Amino acid sequence: MAQISEVFLESGRTYGSPRVHKELQKRGVPCSREHVSYLMRNHGLRSRHYKRPRGLTQVDRCRAAAPNLVDQYFHTDRVNSIWMSDITYIPTGEGWLYLAAVMDLCTRKIVGWSLKDTLATEITLEALDRAVAIENPAKDLIHHSDRGVQYSSLRYQHRLWQNGMMCSMSGKGNCYDNAVIESFFHTLKVERANWKKYRTKQQAEEDLNWWIGSWYNPKRLHSSLGYMSPNEYGKEKKVA
Repeated sequence: MAQISEVFLESGRTYGSPRVHKELQKRGVPCSREHVSYLMRNHGLRSRHYKRPRGLTQVDRCRAAAPNLVDQYFHTDRVNSIWMSDITYIPTGEGWLYLAAVMDLCTRKIVGWSLKDTLATEITLEALDRAVAIENPAKDLIHHSDRGVQYSSLRYQHRLWQNGMMCSMSGKGNCYDNAVIESFFHTLKVERANWKKYRTKQQAEEDLNWWIGSWYNPKRLHSSLGYMSPNEYGKEKKVA
């Protein structure tokens, strides 16, 4: 029980019994998932939950949308072959802080992100530029997003062209076309942002930069990745 509590607290009280069980297995602790679930339930260790927020997408109806090249097929074995991009908002005592993120579909790693108090195109450009600088992807990468004005803008489309990326966009009003990165935002809010209750935008920015860079990418276990972290899974794929 002491080891279960240690893993649970290290996750920020966000891991349920499946992830606690997998982490204990990684540490060489012999146990069954059923017993871990039983002990957590009896000691009141429950992961956090939250309500899904409203959307942010504002469509520029004067621009034609790019075709949907992903079409809800959220699987690829090649690192940095498909990137998913989107924006969400974080409540603070000083108002909204916005997060633009770029996710590698293969590893679920957040390869680039930006936190600002504006929804101008700069926030998405900064996230994309950081992703390109760190990952240096091949020229045939597919970049998928919704039809928001930030992604359909001439500046953003030109940046995709400069980096040799193929643009893909979700269907009209279809949130499921970008479900993978929406799932990341859900995780970020239920496991961190919604219960932290940030007093200031600076506090939120510092905390979420830490959460993505020091917890989510290198440590958080993903059921869709065989209970590996995005960084671990990416290293395994590159070696293979």
